[in-house]
Amino acid sequence: MTLVILVMFIAFFILLFIGVPIAVSLGLSGIAAILITGADTSLLMVPQKIIGGLNSFTLLAIPLFLLAGNIMAKAKISDKLIDLAALIVGKLPGGLAHVSVGSSAMFGAISGSAPATTAAIGSIMIPNMENRGYNKVYSASVISSAGVLGLIIPPSITMVLYGVTAGVSIGDLFISGIVPGILLAIGLMVLNYFLLKKDKTTVTKSMEMGSSVKVILNSFWALLLPVIIIGGIYSGIFTPTESAAVACLYGIIIGFFVYRTLNFKNLYIALKDTAQSTAMIMILIGSAHIFSAIIASERVPEKVAGVMLSFTDNQVIIMLLLLLLLLIVGTFLENVASIVLVVPTVVGILEHAQIDLVYFGVFMVIALAVGQITPPVGLNLFVASEIAGIRFESMVRQIIPYLVFYIIALIIFIFFPGLLTMLI
Repeated sequence: MTLVILVMFIAFFILLFIGVPIAVSLGLSGIAAILITGADTSLLMVPQKIIGGLNSFTLLAIPLFLLAGNIMAKAKISDKLIDLAALIVGKLPGGLAHVSVGSSAMFGAISGSAPATTAAIGSIMIPNMENRGYNKVYSASVISSAGVLGLIIPPSITMVLYGVTAGVSIGDLFISGIVPGILLAIGLMVLNYFLLKKDKTTVTKSMEMGSSVKVILNSFWALLLPVIIIGGIYSGIFTPTESAAVACLYGIIIGFFVYRTLNFKNLYIALKDTAQSTAMIMILIGSAHIFSAIIASERVPEKVAGVMLSFTDNQVIIMLLLLLLLLIVGTFLENVASIVLVVPTVVGILEHAQIDLVYFGVFMVIALAVGQITPPVGLNLFVASEIAGIRFESMVRQIIPYLVFYIIALIIFIFFPGLLTMLI
C-alpha cells in the first residue's frame, strides 16, 4: 500500500471516529492525503472529480425514484398493498408476519429504498401486530428484515448507482432482481412460519367475494407501476432514467385522481423530503469520487486483483471472500458510499475471474442490504425500533435468525449464480 493510500484511509477512519459525516470524511481524507504526501495529483482534481462524478444523466434516476417512492408513501398506497397481502397470505399461522413480508415486497417494488419500506409498512403493521398480541420486539424485527426487500426488488436506487459505477445495464439489473426478491420474500415467510407455527393468529376473518374483489381492484393500480417500469425499459419505450420520471407522473395521477389520497400539502412534503435525501446522496457521491480517483491513480484495484488472483482463481472462493468484504463494509457504511468505494476496486477482480458484472451487481445489492439490519449501524433497526417505541438494543437477539437467513441465501446464490440471472 502506497503512502498516499495509507494516509487517506487513516484520515478517513479518524474523521469517521470523531463523528464527521461520511460525505465530508471522504472528501477531506482525499485532500489530506494529497497535502500531506505531496502527491503528484493536483488539488484542482478535487472540484473536477466532484463535478465529473455528478455529471451523469443516469444519476437523475435517483431523485426521481426517491420522489416516486415518497409520493406513493404520502398517497398511502401501502394500505392497499397490505390489504392485498392479507388476502393472499393472511390465513397462515402468524398471518400478520406474512402480511408484513408480502406488503414490504410489494411496496419495495415502488419505493426502491429499505428504510422507506420499513417506515411505510412498519407504521401500519407494528401497531396492528401489537394489538393482536405479537411481541413488540418480534414485530419490529419482522418489519426490519422485510424492509430489506425494498433495496432488492426493482426498481432499486442502489442498483441504479451500481449500474452507473460499474457501467452495466440498469435494465438488466432490474430484471435480475425480480427472482431473488421473490425467493427471499418466500424464504422470510417460511422462516416466520416456523417461528410462529404454534400461533394461529390471522389478520381478518375470511373475506366475502365482494370484499376480495374490491381489495384486488384497489391494489391493481399500485402493482401496475413496477410492470410499467420494467416493461417500458425492456421494450425500449424509455430509458431507466425516463422510467423514473414516468413513475413520478404515474404516482401523482393515481394519488390525485384514482385513490384520491394525495393532496398538494403531501405532495410538497414529498418534494421537500426528496430534495433533502437527494442532496445528501449527491454530496456523498461527489466526495466519494475524490476518494475513488486517488485509489485508481495509485492502481489499487489492479494490485488487489493481482493479490487475490495469485491466491486463487476459483470463482466460488473469490465470491466468498467478496461476500465477507461486503458484509463488513455494509455493516459500517451507507449503501451509496459502499457502492462508490468498493465497485471500482473489485471490477478488475471480477473481470479477471470472468464473473458476470450484472450477477455480481444484484449479489452486491443483497449483501449490502443485509447491513440495514446488522447492528450496530442497521438503519432499518433504528426506524423499526422508533416506530415500536422500544430500545434498539432489545432487537439484537431477535434479528439473528433473519441475518442468518440472508447470509445462507447469499451463499446459495454463490453456488447457484443462475438464480440471479435467469431472466436475462
